Amino acid sequence: MMKNSKILWVDDEIDLLRPYVMFLEEKGYSVTTASNGNDALTMINEIPFDLVFLDENMPGLSGLETLGSIKNSKPNLPVIMVTKSEEENLMDDAIGAKISDYLIKPVNPKQILLTIKKHVDSERLVSETITSGYQQEFRNIGSTISENLNYLEWADIYKKLLYWELELGTANDPGMEEVLKMQKSEANNFFCKYVQANYTRWLDPNNNDAPLMSQNLFKNKALPILEDANTVLFFVLIDNLRYDQWKAIQGSLSEYYRIIEDDLYYSILPTATQFSRNAIFSGLMPSEIEKKFPDLWIGDNEEGGKNMHEEALLQEQLSRHGKNIKFSYTKITNLQNGKKMVENISNMMNNQLNVIVYNFVDMLSHARTEMEVIKELAVNEAAYRSLTQSWFEHSPLLNGLKRIAELGNSSGKKIKLLITTDHGSIQVKEPSRLIGDRNTTTNLRYKHGKSLTYEQKDVLSIGNPEDAYLPKNNLSSRYVFAKEDNYFVYPNNYNYYVNYYRNTFQHGGLSMEEMMIPVISLSIK
Repeated sequence: MMKNSKILWVDDEIDLLRPYVMFLEEKGYSVTTASNGNDALTMINEIPFDLVFLDENMPGLSGLETLGSIKNSKPNLPVIMVTKSEEENLMDDAIGAKISDYLIKPVNPKQILLTIKKHVDSERLVSETITSGYQQEFRNIGSTISENLNYLEWADIYKKLLYWELELGTANDPGMEEVLKMQKSEANNFFCKYVQANYTRWLDPNNNDAPLMSQNLFKNKALPILEDANTVLFFVLIDNLRYDQWKAIQGSLSEYYRIIEDDLYYSILPTATQFSRNAIFSGLMPSEIEKKFPDLWIGDNEEGGKNMHEEALLQEQLSRHGKNIKFSYTKITNLQNGKKMVENISNMMNNQLNVIVYNFVDMLSHARTEMEVIKELAVNEAAYRSLTQSWFEHSPLLNGLKRIAELGNSSGKKIKLLITTDHGSIQVKEPSRLIGDRNTTTNLRYKHGKSLTYEQKDVLSIGNPEDAYLPKNNLSSRYVFAKEDNYFVYPNNYNYYVNYYRNTFQHGGLSMEEMMIPVISLSIK
């Protein structure tokens, strides 16, 4: 029971309700009474009540009239209408005036108590249940992450941690949220050690014990769907979409789509668009793209866009797998492009495959670094999710997905939707000193160059790029990837850059948030 919850009971026969008032006071509630609407309105303006029981049939100011005045001055105050009548028009008027609930006389004490708990105590009861649930799970997760987990078990741990992060976000328990942050950090530490020990082994083409990764995503998830020539596949890649951000936008699609499979796959390193997304569309690792299609690969230090040839790489992959099909490729980088995409959905229905790449979330993370107003809007993980959700709910992308569902249902065509991403991001906290020459790459989460000096404990280092199927500029090239929430800072002007980049969302390195990312299969409802 919520301590000192204040309840106002308004009834012209309030003296007859004295036993109910005493019952509630014995349960610890503070109950104030009024015998008419005018007195009730005066009290409501003077006392911060948590809930009002309001008689519908009172002389003078009626219950509905009183309700209207209450909602004008205190729109969020829960009001329970108590009535002898079940007339439909009366209930319609009361519900239209935004009552929280109603009770039919004669009421009994148990009804009253349950109603109060529902509308006054529910938030606290839910919060207590969530906190208690995580306290129990905390021990299980804590004992599990130190064990010798495989890639599937790590995906399960990550999903559990994000589930509790989202749940505790609604529980308003800062202390428990801090405990979860510490456990998530500990899990990231063990995860990075796990990847460090296994990453290059996963990339061996003869290894059958490896997670699904970027270079095999399209082959494993899209090509099986394309085996059915009667199915139209929409492959939607939202750049830089973490799994928790997917969970934030998932509800917006529930009216139109049914989730068939909610899964995670592993991004290759670096967890950066140039590498991971080119790997997805080519079905090859970066060094393989560079060797087979030198005109389609732009190196780190070369001028020009790094992802300008995705359509050509996709065409080559389809041909390599014997898929001579009609397909479209659409990249959205601004609002106008998004609107054109929605207008073109009807034409896309004539293709067997439609690829849509939407760049907003990646642009949001970069804007979060550069723009003060975005920094304030996305100050932490919860705010970053909320901003992503707000964008999606008002985006051309959601309008396009709705349009696909509408046209699919009206045409009777078999539609499948895959929503995925190329990499995630992490909010960086800890600076890590690094020294490199003038040709060293500029990304804060990975560096590629020669003569690199760095803090070994903070990085996964790959001295021979060929071991990780990565291009190299010269014989002494090395890649280093920041682990957990570290970010690279040069000694020159160190303090300025430490403060400038701390708490920004970055990608390219090694963490659960960057590597374990969503691939979701959906069908139209």
